[in-house]
Amino acid sequence: MQALLLLKQSLEVGYDPGVLLLDGPNVKVSSADQVFSRLAKKKSAETFEIEFSFAQAPGVKLTFCRHAAKVIDVAAVEFGEQPPLELHPGMTSEEILSQSPDRTGFLPFAAYRGEPGFEYYVTRRRFLLGLGARFKGMDLGIEFSPLQSPALGATQKLLQELIHLPGLRGNPSRSYPMTAVAKLYPGTFEAYTAAVVAHWQAEKDNAKLDQLNEDLLALGLTWKVAANRLNDTQVELVVGRLPKAAVGGARDLVNIADVGFGVSQALPVAVALHAASPGQVVYLEQPEIHLHPRAQVALASVLAKAARRGVQVVAETHSALLLLAIQSLAAEGTELAPEEVKLHWFTRDSPDGATVVTSANMDSKGSFGDWPEDFGKVEMDLESRYLDAVDARRRVA
Repeated sequence: MQALLLLKQSLEVGYDPGVLLLDGPNVKVSSADQVFSRLAKKKSAETFEIEFSFAQAPGVKLTFCRHAAKVIDVAAVEFGEQPPLELHPGMTSEEILSQSPDRTGFLPFAAYRGEPGFEYYVTRRRFLLGLGARFKGMDLGIEFSPLQSPALGATQKLLQELIHLPGLRGNPSRSYPMTAVAKLYPGTFEAYTAAVVAHWQAEKDNAKLDQLNEDLLALGLTWKVAANRLNDTQVELVVGRLPKAAVGGARDLVNIADVGFGVSQALPVAVALHAASPGQVVYLEQPEIHLHPRAQVALASVLAKAARRGVQVVAETHSALLLLAIQSLAAEGTELAPEEVKLHWFTRDSPDGATVVTSANMDSKGSFGDWPEDFGKVEMDLESRYLDAVDARRRVA
């Protein structure tokens, strides 16, 4: 996901950072060398690739390479159309024409093909490559925007609509800035949480507010969250002081800074899931952070409900309880279907330090087949260690 976040922040920044913005709100990299894979004492890789596949559009593969000036450059963009097309910086007009651009979605240029003195050239917008047109050495003022390609258009849409909530979500504050609320949330999402709640209240979107409160209640955190506008630039978040509503407790609301960390850390998760539209990707880093084990189990249902609404939820977690709760939901078959879940297990391969990704699908019983057993084994070994220690104490006594 770090690669996707690099692309996201590169598209969203208000100036041209070159091909990739390395130090941004989603990913912070201080050197281009840190982006390329390196194993132990071996020489680091010279290129890396990011490939996208879509149901309704051709796929696209982006290849990046090292530049002599110690920056990252885009080496090629390959379109999975028929016939395939590959663009790279410095291509000649003849090289471009040899790939039949009029058959690959570059329709604005079809009328000029074969004209005497007419030539194509490759254009760049951040990491996206497109086409420009010149006639007898003069720019025609016609430039193919990379976004006109169905493949690159779908890629940009996915990246800019991606909602990213990092594991470090900051301390609860007594007031939050008002932000614009739309389908796009540049940067990381926690900065928008309070404004989104305030927007739902202003729009009287009771359905979303009720669903949000239901999720917080299911997590055992609070029965209500509300936003109070302090002025034109600041909003205050207040929550029910008790986990459940009580008779006469409608006004028993306190500032979010006056309750446990679990509320302020889980609230952005729930708001992000309800702010997302069907098909939109929500990337959650450690959604279980600061949650009681019982709340971690309940979180599985919150994630499942979002997935059933069509939200593409990507959760990075270290919680064995959350994983087991997801398995249970899939096995029960009422809130989550096994085919709606895909798991990826990351392990470090010794001795060279390579990261091995094991992917698994669920079967009808919520099982993952040859799924690594690290989480379960660690817990069982610790329980066994504790019971052995207790038993040894009893024998001595």
